[in-house]
Amino acid sequence: MSHVGVGPRAVMRSVAFLTAGVLAVPALAGCTSEDPSGKPLAGQDVAAAARARVSDGGTLRWAVDSVPDTLNAFQSDADATTTRVAQAVLPSMYRMDETGSPVRNPDYLESAEVVDTEPKQVVVYKLNQQAVWSDGREIGAADFAAQWRALSGKDSAYWTARNAGYDRIEKIERGANDLEVKVTFSRPYADWKALFTPLYPKDVTGTPDAFNDGARRTLKVSAGPFAVKKVDTKGDRVVLTGNPRWWGEPAKLDQIVLRAVPRDERVSALVAGKLDLAEIDPETADEVSLAAGPRDPATGTPLMGPGGTPAPGPQGRSAAEALRSWAVANGSDEEAAEEEVLAREERSEAEAKARRRQQALSGFEVRKSLEPAYTQLALNGSDGPLADERVRRAVARALDRGKLAKAVLKPLGLPAEPVGSHLALSGQPAYADGSGALGEQNAKEARALLADAGWVSGGPVKKKDGEEAAGAEKEKKDEKDEKDEQQSEGDDDGTYIVGEDDKNDGDDAKDGADQESGEKHSSGKNTAQGGAPGAYAPKGTAAPAGSAAAPLAKDGKALTLRFVLPSGPGSETLRTVADRITDMLKEIGIGTEVTKVPDESYFKDHIAAGEYDLALYSWPASAFPATDARPIYAKPVPAADGSLNVAQNYTRVGTDQVDQLFDRAMGTLDQKEARDLLRKADSRIWAAAGSVPLYQRPQLVAARENLANAGAFGFETPVYEDMGFLKKGAQGSRPSAGSSASPSS
Repeated sequence: MSHVGVGPRAVMRSVAFLTAGVLAVPALAGCTSEDPSGKPLAGQDVAAAARARVSDGGTLRWAVDSVPDTLNAFQSDADATTTRVAQAVLPSMYRMDETGSPVRNPDYLESAEVVDTEPKQVVVYKLNQQAVWSDGREIGAADFAAQWRALSGKDSAYWTARNAGYDRIEKIERGANDLEVKVTFSRPYADWKALFTPLYPKDVTGTPDAFNDGARRTLKVSAGPFAVKKVDTKGDRVVLTGNPRWWGEPAKLDQIVLRAVPRDERVSALVAGKLDLAEIDPETADEVSLAAGPRDPATGTPLMGPGGTPAPGPQGRSAAEALRSWAVANGSDEEAAEEEVLAREERSEAEAKARRRQQALSGFEVRKSLEPAYTQLALNGSDGPLADERVRRAVARALDRGKLAKAVLKPLGLPAEPVGSHLALSGQPAYADGSGALGEQNAKEARALLADAGWVSGGPVKKKDGEEAAGAEKEKKDEKDEKDEQQSEGDDDGTYIVGEDDKNDGDDAKDGADQESGEKHSSGKNTAQGGAPGAYAPKGTAAPAGSAAAPLAKDGKALTLRFVLPSGPGSETLRTVADRITDMLKEIGIGTEVTKVPDESYFKDHIAAGEYDLALYSWPASAFPATDARPIYAKPVPAADGSLNVAQNYTRVGTDQVDQLFDRAMGTLDQKEARDLLRKADSRIWAAAGSVPLYQRPQLVAARENLANAGAFGFETPVYEDMGFLKKGAQGSRPSAGSSASPSS
């Protein structure tokens, strides 16, 4: 699992635990009679093209984060690449549409419906009569039954990551004929459409050994437009090839090669011609967009450089020789002239290299949308100051979520709306803005909450080892000496304090027009990934009056929160957002101790282990939130060994009432009732302030200009058989200005 981009449903598979009782919560904003789900903020950007305009053949080289450790999507070490392979090679009863809702996949399923609810819920699946496994066997009830037994949780010999939904099945039988599968549930299950996607052959799920180890590196039997040809761990690639037994529209491509390329190496791989499709960061997107912009018809070089400046022109050796001759003829120092000539030659070589790089990127374009995932600020409520709900609510009320969303998304030309739900995104049926249960950003009310919790502005702070107390009762140190003693961001331990020093003199500056435009400040520091504004101000900029409150203290301890962030490439946006958040918290007197840790230890050693106060990471938006989101927000319960079982609730904040609302939503077959229950659950999650949704994650993809039906997929499941390279003269359809993928007003 990645802290930046968590894979789809494969990572939302922890066992949830039910607890009893009801806790009182504050008054909550109710749902209106109008449907609040709205529309998706951005649509697909895949250069859509009819199959007739796509050539037959070719290989698509597609960058992924890793070669998967398993091809079994129901194991704990499955990742986003596992999901991508499964989508291309295995049956899926339902796919996701443009709103993130499940729709029947006709290649496998002619129909599926609930035929009985009393005394038990019964669903009958009618399969496509052409649907067969690659070994020629029909897809049928035996495959459904084997997968149910493996994932039901009744046999611990199966190493499964979850059993949600499958544990509610009582039996699976053959229906009226071989093409019907009859599934009877022991308890009502609203999210039954989540089951059997993907569907594995009984060869994989029939025995624990086959399930645990048989599908880790190969899938001998498949049933999609593609099949797994090779998992090449040494070559860092997975090779998919066309399935000759596929009965649907034939795949346009001969092969799809999923190449594991680190994020910070993808631009080099694009330049080298080793990739056709790759998710990229905003800086790379800027470079690709520049290379694809207007060009000089004579030289092929871009007419404009970064930021709209004229692109550098060629600097030949003749110009350098002329400079040397002129300098000597006019009595200048020949050695100095020679140094200038060498400097110009170096610049000329660098410019020539840049032109070659731009030329190589000129065949690509940036396709952009919003991922079906959101970034949140997590507040660890297990201990420390954030164990007090008043402090958590104060932190949440201090955040201007609109500014944070704009800082990330507006410079990218994407809709910059803050996310209003923990359980769905705009456009999904369950979506409604539940943030009213917490309240809007209000520094004054945040300070009042902190005061009620006993945190005193400017109060005394006890020092360790008998040092003199700090605070209102202690005389202020000499400013210069204090600065010399403070840690900087570059210290060996990777930690620095924000909110308790003044090393960033201008960090409190308010956003201005230049920040909204995404420009760099004169300090020379890039304000964000892709030029997002507001993390820094020029040195010496005066902070606005009253922008920062005096540090808070209680019982001799300062209110300082541990803010843990990943340090690797691709995390620049998170670090910029963290800078903004620390400034907002400083305004209400909360200090932050920021620690940057290696990506590989970020989740395991800090988030999952609870070693943090504040953290930023993302969750995917599921089409089945009653099932998939419950383990994320379920109240932690004591395990048999005395430890706390948190499932995926890494904030350790939960209530019995939220659990009950999830369970009721999971158990009703009335879709409207289920949506209302989920929206109520979301309001109570907001009120508990264990996590604060911030913004929907940007999705930026570099794609060859002639690659069709692939790119930034948004909510929709990719259609692998339609991907391919356009015929000569054909063009794909891209979102136009004013479409859902264009910037919001």
